[in-house]
Amino acid sequence: MEPSAQRLTALLAAGSLLTLVGCSRPDQQPQGTSPTGEQELLLVSYAVTKSAYSRILPKFVAEWKTKTGQSLRINTSYGGSGSQTRAVIDGLEADVVTLALGADVLKLQQAGLVDAGWEKELANDSVITNSTVALLTRPGNPKGIRGWSDLAKPGVTVVTANPKTSGGARWNFLGLWGSITQTGGNAQQAETFVSNVYKNVDNLPKDAREASDVFLMRNQGDVLLNYENEAILATRTGNLKAPFTVPELNIRIEGPVAVVDKVVDRKGTRKAAEALATYLLSEPAQQIFADEGFRPTNPTVWNRVKSRFAPVKRFFTVADFGGWQKVDATFFANGGVWDRLFSNSR
Repeated sequence: MEPSAQRLTALLAAGSLLTLVGCSRPDQQPQGTSPTGEQELLLVSYAVTKSAYSRILPKFVAEWKTKTGQSLRINTSYGGSGSQTRAVIDGLEADVVTLALGADVLKLQQAGLVDAGWEKELANDSVITNSTVALLTRPGNPKGIRGWSDLAKPGVTVVTANPKTSGGARWNFLGLWGSITQTGGNAQQAETFVSNVYKNVDNLPKDAREASDVFLMRNQGDVLLNYENEAILATRTGNLKAPFTVPELNIRIEGPVAVVDKVVDRKGTRKAAEALATYLLSEPAQQIFADEGFRPTNPTVWNRVKSRFAPVKRFFTVADFGGWQKVDATFFANGGVWDRLFSNSR
């Protein structure tokens, strides 16, 4: 396949581009500007954030207009975090990315798209949302799923997304692994346990939202591993008929934001892009994230809403595994632990 064809394939697979913009010749208008003269940004995010951004972005656009007098149009693209990252590397011109894990932003940094030190550009290491892993079961919980260990039981069918394409699935994997290593078990014991869990997985949806659809809409599986915010959403919409479980020892899921430096400098959109990234940590945006089931990272908003969320006695983080570079190299790189476990579980 020619390089241009590969690039087109990647862009077409990059999730749903929700706002379509008119085409024009480069000499007709400045880059980063729509045919009507609005400045344009593209926000690329992972699948389960769509409902939150549908509420946050109009508020930011209105605030930007009030402060600057400039009209702003924000286009959006959603999909599995790994797939979205690859699409940006292959040419999807994101001004701002909000991905499911810091490892995906590091890939953009390694590709020369994001400057080193992006984590320190905003408070909280540029993490705009937290979540954790929830276990969703069938009404009455007929398989007795109450914690991590139950997922490896014979006869239990588990639904979780594919770690090769989904950030949420990588968090699920680390939650499973840490349930052993954070309670005194060694790496071999963790590998045996996680391998047994994946033997109970029939298929691997491409992202967290598709995993929810497989479990809730297609009625496949006995238990779904997914973001807590997906469980909250499913409960609110009535699609989940049973209470969900949040294990008391759990992984703290950290969702970062980053400005794509190479793109915004070329398009002349840095000022608006940086303002959007900053706005995502503001109280209005954080309140919407909380309303949509994410654990806000703004302390004021968290103190206001924390009673809504299941108590977790102890969180562990990616830092407990040595950070994302080590995690990716050990678990998710070609030939890593995930590849070995997947081949053994099929």
